[in-house]
Amino acid sequence: MIESKNLLDQYLGIRQNTEELCKPLSVEDHLSQPIIDVSPPKWHLGHTSWFFETFILKVYQEDYKEFDPTFNFLFNSYYETVGKRLLRDKRGSMTRPALDKIYAYRKYVDLHIKEFLQSSPAREAFEVLELGLNHEQQHQELLLTDLKFILSVQPFHPIYKDGFNESRVENENQMWIVVDEGIYEIGHKGEGFCFDNELGRHKTFLHKFEISNKLITNGEYLDFMNDGGYSNHNYWHSEAWTWIKENNIESPLYWEKKQGAWFRFSFSGLEKIKLSEPVAHISYYEACAFAEWKGLRLPTEKEWEVSSALFNWGQRWEWTNSAYLAYPKFSKPRGAVGEYNGKFMVNQMVLRGASIATSKNHSRSTYRNFFHPHLRWQFTGLRLAKK
Repeated sequence: MIESKNLLDQYLGIRQNTEELCKPLSVEDHLSQPIIDVSPPKWHLGHTSWFFETFILKVYQEDYKEFDPTFNFLFNSYYETVGKRLLRDKRGSMTRPALDKIYAYRKYVDLHIKEFLQSSPAREAFEVLELGLNHEQQHQELLLTDLKFILSVQPFHPIYKDGFNESRVENENQMWIVVDEGIYEIGHKGEGFCFDNELGRHKTFLHKFEISNKLITNGEYLDFMNDGGYSNHNYWHSEAWTWIKENNIESPLYWEKKQGAWFRFSFSGLEKIKLSEPVAHISYYEACAFAEWKGLRLPTEKEWEVSSALFNWGQRWEWTNSAYLAYPKFSKPRGAVGEYNGKFMVNQMVLRGASIATSKNHSRSTYRNFFHPHLRWQFTGLRLAKK
């Protein structure tokens, strides 16, 4: 069992990191919600506190008095078990409560969590608290990626904060890593934390395949664009072809052409495309079309996990060619916590790895991220496989 003091230090550090990410923002930035997929920073601040209040303090702390009864409606994300909630596309209209009350809420919850951890809580409570910490780290990544989209729709390409550099350059030469045919095990193993969708470690058979040691770069992706990649239906799934036509998609998200040169919006403002940097902000549709153009394919999530120790990863969430489904023997926990992952196992694709927005110590080779195939506001990229 984790000692209370160590867990408290971890808790306070993670909570502080969320607020540090918000320090460069204006009050107005905290409320913006340009599209339904993006949540306002103000909502992230409230929701992550609501999680600890709802699943720890209200359940395990005797005589706990909730900060504000209306917050259960405002900051519940998708937990049907917990009750009614504000619709996702209405989060940006939440002018009340004021931002300072949200920060007061965070302090109130933190104070009570500190008292709670000094009361020798049961192991079950520790496990839920650990889930809450990893949940907040997930929201730190979402907070950054949501914020990038929020800033991208502002005129004149505002900078998030000085010195925040999201550029990462691939320095490795292209190599193909051969993985022999055989039976392998995938899924979480060991004593450390994992989400329930990583459980059910199991054997899987793989045919011999090869996987690239490096991610596809902006330069390689630009070659695809210059060769008519977005205008040739032969590279695209039917659904994807409809998507690019209906939405006039001609490049990765945040790219724009000025006086014959390609630029991209970043946390540092508008920057000229760096050809050696891994491409980012592409959908599963675009990743598949690029692979088709190359005469290659995306790896499955099984192939990715089995070979992940053989290459560097963590700069981009990497699209795989695997649908997000349950592992063998997967079972949802009872109660509201059971809604965390299992209910989303339909119509989504798996991404593996991590990204430059991922919080420290929040990545592992068994982590299964998942998004709908058209989404691309996350730092998503691709690695190719063949055979």
